[in-house]
Amino acid sequence: MYKPHRFAALVSLGLAFAPSACFAQAPAEHTTVIPLAPAIPPDQQPSKEQLAKLFEVMRLREQMQSLMKMMPVMIQQQVQAQMKEMTSKMPGGGSPSPEQQAALDQLMSKYMKKAFEMYTIDEMLGDMTTIYQRHMSRSDVDAFIAFYSSPAGQHMLNEQPAIMREYMPLVTKRVQERSKALTDEMMNDLEGITKSAAPSASQPAPK
Repeated sequence: MYKPHRFAALVSLGLAFAPSACFAQAPAEHTTVIPLAPAIPPDQQPSKEQLAKLFEVMRLREQMQSLMKMMPVMIQQQVQAQMKEMTSKMPGGGSPSPEQQAALDQLMSKYMKKAFEMYTIDEMLGDMTTIYQRHMSRSDVDAFIAFYSSPAGQHMLNEQPAIMREYMPLVTKRVQERSKALTDEMMNDLEGITKSAAPSASQPAPK
């Protein structure tokens, strides 16, 4: 039988992975951020303008925007596959109706969009700028700008979308293949808990 709370749990799992799918990730509320000592002396750190130029020639904003478009669909597919696996093995399990599945897909899309908007690309780039300043010198950034502005650097950037289109489905396939055994183990444990929680034959079920 279709259990709404099972879908809610898996949707929540997908949403939890959504912000972390980007190049940078906002720290969770319970995480304590410890300021780190700069690896690069302050007088040798690149300026924000230098790093803005680096991010521009690296097309970092465009890459993040592209990834944000790809990841919700992939996460949704992963959650659907996991739900199908779980419901087929749960006692009394069953698949949702087409109407329920359509409603679930729409709900996931809605909240996946909200999850990605919680930490905007502008905020990501601002945080990355601060971290880059601690670890990259001015000369480093100038060298990176020169490389990414070169034909070789531009060629690498031109090929990035095609590389990611080939790589991300491979990641999903690997995760699905290698998580099957873990899912089976979890289902066995859940079944054991369900059986142990069931009232015995000598005890009447609570009214």
